[in-house]
Formats: sequence, structure tokens, C-alpha cells
Amino acid sequence: MPRYKRLVDNIFPEDPEDGLVKANMEKLTFYALSAPEKLDRIGAYLSERLSRDVARHRYGYVCIAMEALDQLLMACHCQSINLFVESFLKMVRKLLESDKPSLQILGTNSFVKFANIEEDTPSYHRSYDFFVSRFSEMCHSGYEDPDIRTKIRMAGIKGLQGVVRKTVNDELQANIWDPQHMDKIVPSLLFNLQSGERTESRSPSPLQASEKEKESPVELTERCFRELLGRAAYGNIKNAVTPVLMHLDNHSLWEGKTFAVRCFKIIMYSIQSQHSHLVIQQLLGHLDANSKNSATVRAGIVEVLLEAAAIAASGSVGPTVLEVFNTLLRQLRLSVDYELTGSYDGSTNIGTKIIKAHEERQLQEAVIRTIGSFANTLPTYQRSEVMLFIMGKIPVPGIHLTLPSSDSGPEGTRMIQVMLLKSLVQVTAGFQTTNMLTALPSSFLEPLLSFSLTEDPEVRLLVLQILLSLIDRHDNRPKFANMSISDISVLKLKVDKFDNLFRLLNNIPQLYRHIYLGCKEESSGREHYEALFALLGLLSVELANEEVVVDLIRLALALQDLALSTDEALPVYNRCAVHALVAAYLNLICQLTTVPAFCQHIHEVIEVRQKESPYLLPEAVFVDSPKYVPAEYLEGSVLFLQSKITESLGGSGYNTERLATPYVPQYTEEDRLSKRKSIGETISLQVEVESRNSPEKEERTPAEEITFETLKNAIVDSVGMEEQERERRRQVVEKFQKAPFEEIAAHCGARATQLQSKLNQIFEITIRPPPSPSGTISSGYGQSQSRSVPIYEMKFPDLCVY
Repeated sequence: MPRYKRLVDNIFPEDPEDGLVKANMEKLTFYALSAPEKLDRIGAYLSERLSRDVARHRYGYVCIAMEALDQLLMACHCQSINLFVESFLKMVRKLLESDKPSLQILGTNSFVKFANIEEDTPSYHRSYDFFVSRFSEMCHSGYEDPDIRTKIRMAGIKGLQGVVRKTVNDELQANIWDPQHMDKIVPSLLFNLQSGERTESRSPSPLQASEKEKESPVELTERCFRELLGRAAYGNIKNAVTPVLMHLDNHSLWEGKTFAVRCFKIIMYSIQSQHSHLVIQQLLGHLDANSKNSATVRAGIVEVLLEAAAIAASGSVGPTVLEVFNTLLRQLRLSVDYELTGSYDGSTNIGTKIIKAHEERQLQEAVIRTIGSFANTLPTYQRSEVMLFIMGKIPVPGIHLTLPSSDSGPEGTRMIQVMLLKSLVQVTAGFQTTNMLTALPSSFLEPLLSFSLTEDPEVRLLVLQILLSLIDRHDNRPKFANMSISDISVLKLKVDKFDNLFRLLNNIPQLYRHIYLGCKEESSGREHYEALFALLGLLSVELANEEVVVDLIRLALALQDLALSTDEALPVYNRCAVHALVAAYLNLICQLTTVPAFCQHIHEVIEVRQKESPYLLPEAVFVDSPKYVPAEYLEGSVLFLQSKITESLGGSGYNTERLATPYVPQYTEEDRLSKRKSIGETISLQVEVESRNSPEKEERTPAEEITFETLKNAIVDSVGMEEQERERRRQVVEKFQKAPFEEIAAHCGARATQLQSKLNQIFEITIRPPPSPSGTISSGYGQSQSRSVPIYEMKFPDLCVY
């Protein structure tokens, strides 16, 4: 018998319970180190004995053989170790194939020890496919005894961790990132994460928790998952994340949200920050792929995207900023269509999946919240781009829509407008910039202000909220939340110097006009007037300037005249609300200007109202159960007088001429277009616009007002005109059929001559040569006639020649 076989036999005692014979093991180790060429034979012989002992169920000797293999593996690092490793892996595989949990765990522990060894030489032919499959299977163990089941699963997790460590950095090994391997590894880890959450929810006793704290399968799984993701390179992110998405789909885990969010938090914090945008891209693609899935699934993906995007924004977002918003806005539009049509394909056939409106509403809220949360993490310049991007998506009636047209008709368009404006509210919340000119160009503010003229009260309120967020740069907005007559010193307002950059946008006069028209709307409610008060207050504080103050006071007095006007069909509540708004604002502005006479007049009027007309103050109007009476015919001491305000402010250096001039809003075609309701108004508007734009405006008569009678007469007359046209055509046809050829030729020749003469006149006018320096020549009739002289024959004065 060869010496190495005798040395191997000597390490096994007669009684396996006595364990490995250490003295003989030391001899075997010394022999292996002295004669490394024998190492592969030692491994093969140990493998042969172990296989025989497993078959004979002598598990004591199996443990001794594995212990000997482990010691030899740890001691020998020579070039011949590759052949020994093959024998070692063969024995580990034999143990893992066993039905005995103890042997499976034993084999796994030996493999983990081997995985921690850094080999000096590469291996070209080693395969770990079996170990990936077997360890993944152990992770899903369903053994009856829960304690043994937990040990088997933990052994499987450790085994997968060992495979990853052994192969991830070895370029000669089969790529562990291939989908065939990732589709086994990742679901196995997620399965244990999920099952661990269920077991942990049973809240064990403190003693049990302390004993098992070190052996928690969830912690082990999470650590293994983080290590796997941390080793992923740029090209491997997709293969690592795709199985996560598939697992969440197959087990319906999007709807619960909690587990899905936890998984992607682990992913986002584990991968390298510069790869974060790849995960965002995959989530966006998965959201699009589930466009016709239930609203709860889409809402779950959106929630995960919310968390992932917030984490990714702190690192490198990559080129996905607008892609995120584009996908979310598209999902918002689809959700609106689904809610209104009631199905995913626009039909109501039998078997079509019915949409639950409340679930779609929850999805829409989640999308809007995600848009706002992600935008809040962006720098100012990107945030401005996002605001412009969303504004370009808002459909405007009569204008080409950037978003595809909705299948749900006008109501769908309106809902999309509301949803996108709500998204803008989220994006603009907390938005602050030092350069309003570059951050908010007119291409954003002008369409935004145009929406404040619509008849939809919800749209107008959203526009006001957006304007408040844009103008408020010192967090003064919450201090104007409650409209009341009070001392503003308790508000502790932050007053800023006048912002010339904002003024350059020429949007301040537009804001005045939109405030005036907003108060004029019959559908305005308490929230609208409170928002308008906050807007007036923020303009006074953020743009603290004498000219702005004067204009705002003129605007407030114009609003008071609006509430008193009998020409306007304002409801009683709206008139009282406008009076209350004017009182609250003048109380605010007089304290900001600190002009004693101005403050005295305002306070006197407020005191009179408190005694005689409390329904003209915000404390009585802007409450849950307002009390008001008709307020058209008011006079005397309950009104703010322009003359007294002009006199009091004039003594403090304010522009009295401007104060004495009443504010009159300039109505534009934009206002008329937003308010037109009938085709008669449209036709009248077109006639007026044509007459206004005509080059012969002075010579034309004023545009005729088109009334119902005019339209009726036009319809009646059109019948006679049709008969005359029909008769004229009949005569032309008859003439060409019966008239002689010479007459037809003469007629056509006359028309051609007339056409040629007209063309000659036009050419003479448009292509007339420049005046000749040599003057004119006289025609035979005594008239002067221009003479065309070539430029090289012209005689110029000496002073004109260089």
C-alpha cells in the first residue's frame, strides 16, 4: 500500500466518536507539504473513502474525512491545489446530494471555508452550476421541523454567498451574472427576506430574540444581497434587477408596497451611486410594461419609483430626469382615460376588466406625489426645466396637444389639466431662485397665467397656488394663510428689497389683471379669495417697492368699485368677499407702509364696519357659516375713499398722480377667447380682429355687429344667391355650347389681354428702377417720365465718389 494511503487511513480512529487523530493528521499534512505532487492522490483517496462511508451510513467517518479535507485545504497553497480542489468539490457535491440535513449543512460549511481561500493560480475548467442550483434549492427548503428548516435555508444562503465570492472576481469562471444564474440566486434571497418578515412579525420573547439575534436569516440574507449588488458592475445591473421585478410580479408583492420598497432601498443603497439611473430606467420600463395592469400594481411601482428616485437624485441621476417625468405624466394621462372610460381598452365588452375609480384616484395621487418628491431633490436649473416640460404637456383647448389626445373627451382633457397643474404645484413647492428671469421665462409664466382666466374654479385655484410658490422666496406664505384684521407684527414677515429681475419679465401688470379678473369670477369661493389675499400679501412683501405699493393700492380700490358695481352680476357672497379681501389687504399694506394718516383712515373704516357692517370683514365672511347681506348700495364711512388715501400717501412722497388714477384692467383677446361661449361671439370676434388687422383700417367702415337677425337674414338670402349662381353657370355652359368659335376666341383673347395689362401694372410698381441721378426726360405729352439708366452710366457728384 502506498505511503499516502497509510497516512490517510491512520487519521481515522477505530471509534468515530473519538474524532480525528490529530497526531496522524499532522503527519499527513507534513507529507502533503513535502510532496505536493501527491496532494491530488490524497484528495482522490479521501474522496473514495468518504463516498464509501456515505453509502454505508457511517456519518461519523464522513465528518472526520471532511475535517481532514478542510485542514489540508487550509494548509496547502501550492500549484497542485487545483487537482485537490476537484476532489474536494466532488465530496462537497456528494454531501449536498444527500437527504440528510446534517450532511447538507456539513458540505455547505466546507464550501464556505473553501470560498474564503484566495487561490494563487486560476482554474480553467471548474464549474459551479450545480452549487448555484443546489444552494438555491436549499434556500427554499420546506423541511417539517422549523428549526432544521431554518438551518438548511441559512446554509443555502451562505452557500450562495460563497459562490458569489468565489466567482464574481474570477474572469475565467462562468459569468455568475448571467440570467440563468441570477434567476436562481436573486429569487432565493428575496424569498428568505419575505419569509423572514413574516416570522419576525410574530414578536418573539426578549430571551429568544437575544439568542437568535446572531443567526437571523433575514439579516444574513440582506447582507448577502447587499454584497451581491455591491459587486455588480455597470453591465450587470440589469441582470441583477430584472429577477427582482419578476419576483415581485409573480408573487403580487407590488400591491403591499412595503416589501417592494424595502427591496429597492437595499438595491439603491448597495449599488454604486453612478449606476443608480440604470435602476430608475428599469423601473420606468417596468411601469410602462404594466400600463394595463391593475391600478394597485401600478401604484406600487410608482411608490417604489418614488423611493428609488429620491435616493438616486442624491448621487448621479444620469440622463433620466425628463424621462422620469415623461413616463409619470404618460401614466397620469392613461389613468385618467381608464377612470373615465371604465376599461383598459376603451370598450365595455363582456369580459373586459372593469376599472375601480377610487384605485385610479389613489394611483394619480401617488404619481403626483412622486413627481413632487423627485423634483424637490433636483437643483434649481433642472427644476426649471421640469416646470417648463410639464407646462408644455398641459393641453390647451384649440392648440395642438403635446400629450396624445385623450379618448375620454373634454372631461378627460379637463382632468389632465387638473392633474398636470397639481403636479406643478408639487414641483414648485419650496422653489427658490435668485434669478427669476432665467429660472422662469415668459414661456412658462404666460401660459400659466392664461389658465387663471378659465371658468373652472379648480384650475384657477391650482394656478394661484403655483404663483404663490413661485413668488414666495422667504417662507412668508404660511403667514398669510388666515385672512383677518390683525396686527402684522406678530407674523414676523421677512421683507425683501425690490427684485428688478422679476420686474423685467413684464408680468407684474399681468398679475394685477389676473387678480382683478379672479375676483370677478362668480364661481370663486373662499379658498380662491384666501389665495388671492396671500398673493397680494406676497407681492407687497417680496417686491417691496413704492411703485408696486401704489399699484396694489389702486388695484384694491378697483376691487372695491367692482364689488359696488351694479353692472356686474356678482352674487351677494362674492361682493361681500371682495369687500372683506380689500379690507384685509389695506390693513396689511397700511402697516407695511407705516404712514400714520393712511393707517388712521383704514382703521377708522374697519372700526365702522365692525360696528355697522361686520359682513364686510373677513372674520364674518370667510368662516364655515358666513353671514352676509346685499352689499351693492354702500356709501359713506364703510368704504375706503380714494381721495383720503391719495392725500395721506401724497404727504409721504408717494406718486399722487398715479394714486389718483383709478386702476382699469386692460382686456385682451386672451380674456375674450377664454370666456367665449357661443358661435355668435366667435364670429363677431373674428370680424373685429380682421378689421383691426387690415392695412386699410382707416378707410374701412366699423365692423358690423352680428346679431341673431343678421344671421337669420344671411341664411334666407343665401337661398336666392344659390339660384342666381346656378342660372349664371347655366348661361356660361350654354354660351360655350352654342356660340360661334370666333366669338368664344375673341372673348377669351379679351380676358387674356386684360390679365396681361394688370400684370404689367403690377410689375411696373414692384420692379420699378431706382431714381436716376441724371434726372428725368420729358415725354411727348409734357409729362415727366423716369428713364432707366444702367448704374455704370450714372454720373455721381464728386463728393459722392470715394
